Amino acid sequence: MTRVAVVAASEELRVALAAAIAASPAFDVVMVSASVEDVGPSVDVILVARSAGASPAVHRGRGDTIGGTVLSNREREILALLADGLGNKQIAARLGIATNTVKTHLELLFEKLGVSSRAEAVAAGVKQGVLLF
Repeated sequence: MTRVAVVAASEELRVALAAAIAASPAFDVVMVSASVEDVGPSVDVILVARSAGASPAVHRGRGDTIGGTVLSNREREILALLADGLGNKQIAARLGIATNTVKTHLELLFEKLGVSSRAEAVAAGVKQGVLLF
């Protein structure tokens, strides 16, 4: 059984999501909270609900690592911009760096995460709690 924590700003949304998830025998809702910082290490999955249209946030707490690999602040920023669907040129413009620098950061990020695509990188970030949606 997968242990799940539900995080959302709205109490009503937290309760509704927890009830929906708890209806499945595959999941055990072990925590319902307004903040990721409240979630303990006993969960397998953290479900973070956000408002429609809001950009993903970069979590800078316990999610600083993915699979034991520490990500730099810049790597976390680039990961969040990947999640927004930005291309290399757009990321470079947003961060005020060269496109080749973005490519280098992506190569290092993919290597650290053990992935080969932008989508896999974002999925790894979400799964490990580095990116909050």
